[in-house]
Amino acid sequence: MTGFYDLAGAVKYLLYGLVSGMLLAVCVYWIILESIILEYLNIVTASMFAILIGAAEAAFVMFLLARPRVVSLRASPPFGWALGLGIGSMQASHLIYRLFDEQLPSDYSGFNAVSVTMACTIALVSCLGHALLASWQGARILESSRVRPFIISAVARGALTMCLVLALFMPLMVLLTVPAIALAWGPAQTSWLPSGMTPDAKQAFRRTTRQSQRHRRASEERIRGEALDSED
Repeated sequence: MTGFYDLAGAVKYLLYGLVSGMLLAVCVYWIILESIILEYLNIVTASMFAILIGAAEAAFVMFLLARPRVVSLRASPPFGWALGLGIGSMQASHLIYRLFDEQLPSDYSGFNAVSVTMACTIALVSCLGHALLASWQGARILESSRVRPFIISAVARGALTMCLVLALFMPLMVLLTVPAIALAWGPAQTSWLPSGMTPDAKQAFRRTTRQSQRHRRASEERIRGEALDSED
């Protein structure tokens, strides 16, 4: 279970995500968001640039998670989760900052109840989206599959970026990401993240899970006695 409980490594990859996420967020702002505001780019061209930024992120994630020491520890999936959380949080922070700016040409800009709700939704979607993609990429690295996950994750990151950017002007765009995140959540918890454990650790984890479920069921089904009066 080294990959799951190596907190020092997870924190280090979270910091990698925070730094790289800010750089990627700046690229998203200057190349995509600012160009959409000034009407320099149409949606198709902006989407192509979003995929290029997603490809840069996917390449960076693969570079960090495919290092021999990380692979030997089977830590690529959990470290990828921490890395994705850092990247997603920084991209969300930059978009939320722009959302709260009243100069943004959007009907929902400024600090109000609607923008706060949008900000919370953008933060949740961005963090989970990038974490799920990085964790999936890390799990595929352990299976020696790199090119296909790189291409798929680059396109998925581009789509996620466009949905989050357009959500500043059309809040319902962020809902397009919810089905994908909901579908990916289950495999991430049951397959991608547990793939970071060794066979012995998986066996111990399954045994512990079964025991916990049995103890919980026994606790719920046991016949409870009546409470005694303190004076008795």
